[in-house]
Amino acid sequence: MIFDKEENITIITQEKASVIELVKKLDVLYERFKSDNVIINLTSLKPVTVENIVEFLQISKKHRGAKKSFVIVTDKINIAETPDEIIVVPTLQEAHDIIEMEEMERDLGF
Repeated sequence: MIFDKEENITIITQEKASVIELVKKLDVLYERFKSDNVIINLTSLKPVTVENIVEFLQISKKHRGAKKSFVIVTDKINIAETPDEIIVVPTLQEAHDIIEMEEMERDLGF
């Protein structure tokens, strides 16, 4: 697991371990990134399933409830099949765009 910090965004890249292991580690390390917007980069993992994405549901709800963005990046699944509560995009650029839009919405009180 690799942590990269860019201003108010923490990008967490998972290269080898399973998604379940990653979710467990994120729960343990939550204090480390709780005040940042988060991008989970799964582009190096093969395969990634919708069931893998659902593993992030609880931490995503917790983070979004704290008025922070939580975006997963993978191009290995059909995004239309993912739950509405989880934001999944195919590229890092789109993840940054989503965070920028959500920041604007929060600033405007939406």
